[in-house]
Amino acid sequence: MEIFSHTSTGHKTLLNFDYFTFSGGEEHIRFNASDFAETTKIEVFERLTDSSKLIRLMLAVDALKRLTYGAIPIELTIPYFPYARQDRVCVEGEALGAAVIAQFINNMGLSKVTIWDAHSDVSPALINNVVNVPQMALLARCEELSTRLAKGELTLISPDAGASKKTLKIAETFNSELDVIQAQKVRDLKTGNIIETQILGDVKGKSVLIADDICDGGRTFIELAKVLKSQGAAEISLFITHGIFSKGLAVFEGLIDAIYTTDSFRPVNEFKPSATIKLQIIEM
Repeated sequence: MEIFSHTSTGHKTLLNFDYFTFSGGEEHIRFNASDFAETTKIEVFERLTDSSKLIRLMLAVDALKRLTYGAIPIELTIPYFPYARQDRVCVEGEALGAAVIAQFINNMGLSKVTIWDAHSDVSPALINNVVNVPQMALLARCEELSTRLAKGELTLISPDAGASKKTLKIAETFNSELDVIQAQKVRDLKTGNIIETQILGDVKGKSVLIADDICDGGRTFIELAKVLKSQGAAEISLFITHGIFSKGLAVFEGLIDAIYTTDSFRPVNEFKPSATIKLQIIEM
């Protein structure tokens, strides 16, 4: 977590603090004494990738409000919104995870909350004072991809129906004449396993770009890349906003040529590169 104090003259100062976890599991945080007389806002940046970070964030905001008597607005940037995939109750007895986390955030009374490329429209609707940075705005930070898209060198692949709106938006933003091809997954209803991936278009000899918001283990993109290769795609690239990559990049070797992602889930130094896959990371 990084926390900055801003003044009206544009000066930005990193605030120092200490934290630790008690043996009973409780989080503790303490800020050094600071002069907030010239401070106009406080910015907090955090990757909420585990529950302890959420508790630490809540304690940090409370401590800052006590130090500033609640008189200074606090803005939060959490590029990866945790539990965003739990945006509906699929089976009776489940929790609506996105709503639970949104309530935690709303209770902090923040003046602004910035997230990146929300998984669906549900999460932004649940969060107070939210700014949802769209996927295309993040993709635009990658000069190489932006240039290739603008020149019409890439064919966009929507990996499933859920990603189709965002994929079409990318095409509209960079080059309205870009080819967009829909893919769809056929699942076993009992197990949820992908039993077939279908490509609804011709990819032979084309350089293709698969675009989606989250990659966890990568099964969707592995199966899709296999079919794209079998149908003659010349080059396969993947743009993912939130690269969890829980099984590493090695699972894509021999299938995907280049992966473009952001550092929303982990900092650059925690990515393990692949010997055969070109990896480019857009930093926060």
